[in-house]
Amino acid sequence: MASVFSARSSPRISPIFLGLVLVTAGGGALTLLGTRIAVTAGIVILVLAGWAVSLCLHEFAHALVADRCGDHSVRGLGYLTLDIRRYANIGLTFVLPMLFLLIGGIPLPGGAVWIRRGALRSRVAASMVSAAGPLTNLVLAFLLALLVPLVPPLLGAGISFLALIQVLAFILNILPIPGLDGWGIIDPYLSDHTRLAVSRFAPYAPLALFAVLILLRPVASALFGLASLVYAAVGGDITLAGAGQELFFFWQH
Repeated sequence: MASVFSARSSPRISPIFLGLVLVTAGGGALTLLGTRIAVTAGIVILVLAGWAVSLCLHEFAHALVADRCGDHSVRGLGYLTLDIRRYANIGLTFVLPMLFLLIGGIPLPGGAVWIRRGALRSRVAASMVSAAGPLTNLVLAFLLALLVPLVPPLLGAGISFLALIQVLAFILNILPIPGLDGWGIIDPYLSDHTRLAVSRFAPYAPLALFAVLILLRPVASALFGLASLVYAAVGGDITLAGAGQELFFFWQH
């Protein structure tokens, strides 16, 4: 009885997640000091820590919808605690996404929550679980865009770039490529033969996408152009986002 109760009880938010939120806020506070070094350091910290926070929220959204749709094992696995260590492993969840972001400003997804698809109530539920993560990124972009007019311009530049990254993450994740959430949305409707054939190369598909975006600049430019349009549509300031991007990649100038 006790084990069943503990599995069903409301999980506590991880102190590590709260720490990431505080680091993000600290980066924002640094930008208020006004010196170029403080502003640049603050934006780098704000964007990197903020991206880590959004990774946690992205995976949390997958787990929360899965829990509501029948897979209650996510509670026992700690996915509802927002602890970044619970999502696959620290290398895939944290290190690789950070490297992707630093190298090319490309927010490719990292870790994943392991969902018992057979426990979900329907194929629609399975699609909803996959869609929950990218939609969370889009909602975050909208909320961050609302915050920008309320803060000083330099801080707004950092927040705007972080919001643009959320839009990029949304677009990349909904692509129907194996290993990404877009594929997870359509996967429940595919045949077993198709799933088996795709499973052989699915782990490498996101890395191949990253290579294409890095090596083929027109593809990356088209992606950023689309993200800019979507960001503007949710109320974002593209000019400020561009300023934040320049400050984030300070070593390129």
